Amino acid sequence: MNPVVVRVSRRFDASPERVFDAWLDPATAGRWLFATADGQMQRVQIEARVGGRYAIVERRPNGDAEHFGRYLEIDRPHRLVFALAMEEDADQGDRITVEITADGSGSLLTLTHEMAAEHAEYAKPAESGWTMVLAALARHLA
Repeated sequence: MNPVVVRVSRRFDASPERVFDAWLDPATAGRWLFATADGQMQRVQIEARVGGRYAIVERRPNGDAEHFGRYLEIDRPHRLVFALAMEEDADQGDRITVEITADGSGSLLTLTHEMAAEHAEYAKPAESGWTMVLAALARHLA
């Protein structure tokens, strides 16, 4: 069965290097990646190398939101691919590809989220979630 693919794009008034680095620096990522207005970041661990793991945990009013995974490709400043799972020890997960290209004085980011076909019902929420994540990144980079 083919995976379900969700794709969102956003232009940033920042260089591709600055946009790319925001994904892998723990101090920076903790301010916007999976962060919400009413949440409190509890844990941001990023091992920024191919095969390295990450953990981002935010305390929200309805409980902790946990995001875990492993970096599959790192090609600064143009391409980052990582697995995304909700369980820390998961070796598998959804595949997230972040592609960044120069766009005038800024950059254009396209994020592709591939999830198993049986999770198709989560495609729209995932699209909304990534749109909010990229909006948070834009606010952080402003």
